[in-house]
Amino acid sequence: MPRLRSDFWVSAHLRRLAIEGIDAVQRRRGAAEAGAIFVKIDRLDGRADLYGPAPQALVDTEDARDRSFVRLMGEASPVDVELRIGKELRFDDDLWIIEIDDRSGRHCLDLAE
Repeated sequence: MPRLRSDFWVSAHLRRLAIEGIDAVQRRRGAAEAGAIFVKIDRLDGRADLYGPAPQALVDTEDARDRSFVRLMGEASPVDVELRIGKELRFDDDLWIIEIDDRSGRHCLDLAE
């Protein structure tokens, strides 16, 4: 089964976050069909987290069509997270960015183990 397009996934995830009462916005639109998705979480206290696509080696083959994420940075300074996002953008300018404001760090992402 084909993977869900990035634009549909982002739209659905933003709706899911809204239902959970989590403030989030689409900060950057990437390639509609297959752009990588990054999620920044601002904890509103000087800390931020960054999640990105899980490497294929970490994704269960049965769930390969679903999007899985890994934490790239945890409880870092928002400036450091922005620097990392800048590096990712220089590598791939088709990526999406979702930004969440949540003191608890909630994100509703499926994490690879």
